[in-house]
Amino acid sequence: MIDINEFAKLDIRIGKVENAERIEGSKKLIRLEVDIGNEMRQLVAGIAAEYSPESLIGKLVPVLVNLKPAKLMGVESRGMILAVDVSGKPILLHPDTEVPAGSRVR
Repeated sequence: MIDINEFAKLDIRIGKVENAERIEGSKKLIRLEVDIGNEMRQLVAGIAAEYSPESLIGKLVPVLVNLKPAKLMGVESRGMILAVDVSGKPILLHPDTEVPAGSRVR
């Protein structure tokens, strides 16, 4: 269990996917360019088995923005898209109405 102070350390914002492409040599990874309001972030997400890059353009998704950068297949990821795992398959989360990129999730 974590307390509210630990949860408050998570900086989760709504990002808008501006560009997406498969990472060469990977069956699961997609490189995304996401507008998080005050900047563009490059993210790598293991969602290629369920989503085509083209289907992601313009989508609003929650992004954990204060995660330490990591390299996946040589590509730096500067955040993490949040998704639901249903029987091992990622299902993206979306706001139920249009919100500005960079909106904080509370």
